[in-house]
Amino acid sequence: MATIKDVAKRAGVSPTTAKRALYEPHLLASETLERVRKAIEELGYEPDLNAGGLRRGWNKTIGLIVGNIVEPFFANLMRSVVRAGREKGYAVIAMENEYQAENELPVLRMLYGYRVGGLIIRSGFWGSNLDYLKRLHQRGVYVVEIDHFYPGSPFSHVMLDNEKAVLEGVRYLADLGHRRIAFLGHFHNPQVPDERSLAFPKVMQALGLSLPEAYLRSLPELGEQGAYALTHELMRLPEPPTALFALNGTGAAGALRALRELGLRIPQDVSLLTFDNYSWMELVVPPLDAIEQPVEEMGRLAAQLVIQAMEARDLARVVRYRLPGKLVRRGSCAPPQR
Repeated sequence: MATIKDVAKRAGVSPTTAKRALYEPHLLASETLERVRKAIEELGYEPDLNAGGLRRGWNKTIGLIVGNIVEPFFANLMRSVVRAGREKGYAVIAMENEYQAENELPVLRMLYGYRVGGLIIRSGFWGSNLDYLKRLHQRGVYVVEIDHFYPGSPFSHVMLDNEKAVLEGVRYLADLGHRRIAFLGHFHNPQVPDERSLAFPKVMQALGLSLPEAYLRSLPELGEQGAYALTHELMRLPEPPTALFALNGTGAAGALRALRELGLRIPQDVSLLTFDNYSWMELVVPPLDAIEQPVEEMGRLAAQLVIQAMEARDLARVVRYRLPGKLVRRGSCAPPQR
């Protein structure tokens, strides 16, 4: 098996120069770089990334923990992080916590065992691993939270501006004439501090809209099935909402399924607005109105934060981004029937 010394000898350079061709190619003259690359190809040399990580104490690897690996939002987020990492020569190990803090701790320990240099995490609900994240940071792992963060967290984060996005969505429905608006979210549960759900009652009050207590029902479970069940409950009330606002794209799918079972037409009988802009939303009839998240930019910014901190060893740097959503109007929201 060829070594870096073999490569250096074949290219007629020092081992240090050969290593620079791999990790700092911008420091070499183009002719020298070409000689080293040719030697690498001729010898079939493959660098031992673990050896470099042992010397540094961390690998050129980013850990990524998402809520649900099959949701389109997180799939697109992963692709964005992987692309940004690949451009800089970093690998990404992606895992999921299924929104559960208890699933998170063994995953965090595993990633530290691989000596990741940075971590991008969509933290889970029903508990907190903030103490362990702080311990990782003390051990040299740079942490960026994305899409959700622990209250009081000291780390960098990349987030949608959830309160403004909820405000834009509710105002859109109110301008259409809706007064009975229900949000398919999480209420009265301190273990699920979801920003969008927390913002909804405040936004309704700010816009002078009444919010019946009967509408403040939490999703019985996360995901499509929870939104399906909650939609059935809400639309069977004596005075049902004229507009539903889904927490995310999977919630929109559950709501849509429930409304069809109930024989309710969109938007004639009830309007449906959702967070996330998934491709299938253009294929249903009518296509769904949505608050689009800048998911690719979120992933790119998070990866950039991690890589910059890892390379500069600036673990104390804290940067917090709040990105705007975009209202996409397609036809699933209309004035309520009188």
